[in-house]
Amino acid sequence: MRDEVSTVWRKSSRSNNGGNGNCVEVALRGVAAAVRDSKNPAGPTISLPDWAGFLAAAKLGVYDR
Repeated sequence: MRDEVSTVWRKSSRSNNGGNGNCVEVALRGVAAAVRDSKNPAGPTISLPDWAGFLAAAKLGVYDR
């Protein structure tokens, strides 16, 4: 997704703009998404084939440590 010219990255509303710069960006394409570190836009991305499913699981605490 990162290589496509039309990809629009959006910064998370939970990003810390005034602090230490811990920012996440997401690019949506249909039901899929890519996530990257805004401090390293040329770096690796995480591809998520089901963005809505990921968000639902996160809200349920599936990924909590």
